[in-house]
Amino acid sequence: MNVKIEKGPGAASAKVTLLPGESFTAEAGAMIAMSDNLQIETTTHKKNSRGIMKAIKRMVSGESFFLNHFTAGSQGGEVYLGTSLPGDMFTYELNGDKLIVQAGSYVASDHDVNVEFNWQGFKSLFSGESAFWLSATGKGTVILNSFGAIYPIEVDGEYIVDTGHIVAFQESLNFSISKAGTSWINSYFGGEGLVCRFKGKGTVWCQSHNDNSFGFTLTPGLTPR
Repeated sequence: MNVKIEKGPGAASAKVTLLPGESFTAEAGAMIAMSDNLQIETTTHKKNSRGIMKAIKRMVSGESFFLNHFTAGSQGGEVYLGTSLPGDMFTYELNGDKLIVQAGSYVASDHDVNVEFNWQGFKSLFSGESAFWLSATGKGTVILNSFGAIYPIEVDGEYIVDTGHIVAFQESLNFSISKAGTSWINSYFGGEGLVCRFKGKGTVWCQSHNDNSFGFTLTPGLTPR
């Protein structure tokens, strides 16, 4: 499949072009529009596999319970994909390596890409972020989204990133959750709270906005029905 990111970074969409017989998997609700000769199959698991527990993990992590599988007919076709929050999108080409993705940033992936949702332990839960991250392995294209602009940071040694601004990172990096300041009081009143400390050599993709912080800011102004 061929992917072209359009209208970024503020309101990006992904145009996926399929050759005859090609297929890919996307989050339920990600499709904006598509050619009329494509077939859609909706399941709770990756096509040609099983796993109701995987679907439950996706739902708990904030992802959709269902996945849509698009397959092109004899004429090929195209699909436009979008996201629920305004921001950018980007693609990552897997070639036998592994990409770790923050739950909520996954949009779609090639048919040959395997996506697994993994429990990251209480270190992620206490950070205020999702306790489930996903790992993408295999060969093919993965489409991800961000809230706001997205930018890569090349780590060679150690780097600190706010937990709410992580989109994805390469498996070559180790990480740990810790306080941002020299003390818990400084971290709390400084507004940073917990951060992710990456060590090793690899790339971290960050988003310019924090969706959790945006939600907390917006909520007091909402009028109850």
